[in-house]
Amino acid sequence: MSRDTLSSIEVRAISGLAGLYGLRMLGLFMVLPVMPLLLDDFAGATPMAIGLAIGIYGFTQALLQLPFGWLSDRFGRKPLIYLGLALFALGSLVAAQADTLVGMVLGRALQGMGAIASVLMALLADLTRDEKRTQAMATVGISIGLAFIAAMALGPWLAGWLGLSGLFWLTAVLSCLGMLVLWRWVPSPARVRKHLDAGIDPVQLKRVVSHPQLLRLDFSILLLHLLLTAIFIAVPGLLLEAGWSLSQQGFVYLGSMLLGFVAMIPLIILGEKGQKMKAMLLVGFALLALGLVILAQSGLGLLLGLWIFFIGFNLLEASLPSLISKQAPVQAKGTAMGVYSTSQFLGAFLGGVLGGWILSNWGSDWLLWCAALASGLWLLGLLGFRAPRHLSSRVFHLPEGCRENHQLAELEQQLQQIRGVEEVVFLAEEATGYLKLDRRQLDEDELEKLLAASH
Repeated sequence: MSRDTLSSIEVRAISGLAGLYGLRMLGLFMVLPVMPLLLDDFAGATPMAIGLAIGIYGFTQALLQLPFGWLSDRFGRKPLIYLGLALFALGSLVAAQADTLVGMVLGRALQGMGAIASVLMALLADLTRDEKRTQAMATVGISIGLAFIAAMALGPWLAGWLGLSGLFWLTAVLSCLGMLVLWRWVPSPARVRKHLDAGIDPVQLKRVVSHPQLLRLDFSILLLHLLLTAIFIAVPGLLLEAGWSLSQQGFVYLGSMLLGFVAMIPLIILGEKGQKMKAMLLVGFALLALGLVILAQSGLGLLLGLWIFFIGFNLLEASLPSLISKQAPVQAKGTAMGVYSTSQFLGAFLGGVLGGWILSNWGSDWLLWCAALASGLWLLGLLGFRAPRHLSSRVFHLPEGCRENHQLAELEQQLQQIRGVEEVVFLAEEATGYLKLDRRQLDEDELEKLLAASH
């Protein structure tokens, strides 16, 4: 088999885990645009309580994301994924039968306890070759984005047919379907492996959380999902007041997100190919602020504001993981992504609580203006962000005869002498080497010659 071709195991792993991610995201986000409207009739319903019900899953996700990853290193990936899917299904059933906000909050909290995102990525890394890992993770990322768009569009339409309870029953069914995919389609790894680009290393945790540039990016994703959750406590009601019925609102979200996605593509290309990643980060938050200001005007501004907001949202959602990957030291990349994911879920929780509190006390206009102000202030805070160097990654297998410390030290010295090689890390127990490369300066022929000779 050519090294450029995916193996049958890799195809099954990538397609199965991308599908599993998609099913889970459908379940999570179908309820986001409908809960603010359909929870109004529940006992104890207030904007603050509704915001807590929407955001509480993010708190339990953030709390358990890293522990789930560590436990999967000890007890295996699939057992922890089954446990997470079972908790998600149980939470969905509790929410489906809830008739008070307390029951809904409990169900949503149980849903969030199935914090398997980092475990899914670790399993994907176990089942794919190092040189195919980026392609595999990009495929999963695309499935997440498509599932988010589908969920936001389908949620209002299905809610008009099934009701909120029916949506949660459907979510439980999707979780069980995910277990079936995991059982029958996703291969089992021969062994649990350590991965610098996908696993979470407790030793690297302090280094990651004290890294000033990574912290800026972690706060950026926290704020992005805070804003998304917060404004969707108010937006469904504003659309209803503007004459859009619940079932029609799905078309509004679908159009806004698809047009936002199309408008985002040239900005992403400019950022990556033109090496303007910091500029795109600033543009993203500027678009969020502008979209929120227009949203606050109501009327026809709702549609224009949503479109501009989703251009900024899509741009940041695509740019931030790339920036994390470029900023993180090689040996801390997986840990950096784990902290980033935790920050994202924490943002969803804070968005629900703060959005509900502002809506309770000052109304939807104040909520949108506060969100716009937060975007603008963080835009100023990012002026001091140092854009990462435009480096790429390379993973290779260590040869059989190069596993001892003195041999690795010699190979590391030889690699560092090649022009364009910026960072070298070995994971001897996994027989893997990790490089960060400056492709503009890299002596490609010399690198290939050395790696071929070492084998």
